[in-house]
Amino acid sequence: MGRRSAKRKVLSLYTGAGGLDLGFEAAGFETAVAVEIDPEAVATLRHNRGWPVLDRDVHTISSREILATAGLAEGEADALIGGPPCQPFSKSGYWASGDTLRLDDPRSGTLGAYLRVLRDTLPKIFLLENVPGLAYRGKNEGLELIERTIRKINQDCGTSYTLSVDRLNAADFGVPQSRERVFVIGARDGAEFTFPEPVQERYATAWDAIGDLEEDDDPALRVRGKWADLLPSIPEGQNYLWHTERGGGLPLFGWRRRYWSFLLKLSKALPSWTIQAQPGPAIGPFHWKSRRLSARELCRLQTVPDDYTVLGALGQSRSPPAARSSAAGAGARPGAAARGAVQIPSPDRKA
Repeated sequence: MGRRSAKRKVLSLYTGAGGLDLGFEAAGFETAVAVEIDPEAVATLRHNRGWPVLDRDVHTISSREILATAGLAEGEADALIGGPPCQPFSKSGYWASGDTLRLDDPRSGTLGAYLRVLRDTLPKIFLLENVPGLAYRGKNEGLELIERTIRKINQDCGTSYTLSVDRLNAADFGVPQSRERVFVIGARDGAEFTFPEPVQERYATAWDAIGDLEEDDDPALRVRGKWADLLPSIPEGQNYLWHTERGGGLPLFGWRRRYWSFLLKLSKALPSWTIQAQPGPAIGPFHWKSRRLSARELCRLQTVPDDYTVLGALGQSRSPPAARSSAAGAGARPGAAARGAVQIPSPDRKA
């Protein structure tokens, strides 16, 4: 028999193209199994890493199969990580429909699937990340569901999982993108998790990340659609508000009548704004040269290594290369994930 790796073992749900896993990898963990349904994300995972991948809907995969694929027994996994798709709790969902269904949204069942795997596998720690809307005051049904489920797991299984919850911005941890996410972390032995303090005296900027790529003249990056011709008239770092009565352009739009990312352009002097998972043709951020961002630029803005190849439409569209169908990639940047992962207790601790 081969010698078993000494790296800490991770069960990864909603893996996307691996953004969260890359962060944990940088902190000394190893993905023992990844669960992802999107075929292009699966192809990306298999092209870049030798992780075992279950490429089916998590609702059709038993926790027993997840453990068997990982070569682990109940209680042996060092970490369960993932970000169930965030649309039910997102601000973007509100702007798209006028409201969000939240737990009434059928897609929120992915949160229940994560908690089911947590109960069945009993990892030493778990990390769940999602959009800030998961924990909005007065609309925190998702977080309350997690709390109730954890209490039930502890009662039934004799564990001592506690919850540590915080809202972090990736830009505070060296990522050239301002992206806020809620992180829910629990340890089986009841240990409190101390979230890392911001480490940046100076934010990494979009120019720092992609300045050397600005001459990309690929015709595929040309902006199309109704508002394409208007984009060049908007200064870098501005959005559609430039063309309102309070801006410096033409009074074409009402004040704050559109989503913030509408016709939004990067500023060289600032981190990128949040990159949208499924943007429309007029939704930024766009390059300061009034074009779409290339696949490599998108990867750079999310600290995905240059030698990590994103395949298929994931690498051609403006959806986050670290995921399309999963919030794990859409939310967690490898650089930020690594900062948090290094603070997770060693498996040598008794649990």
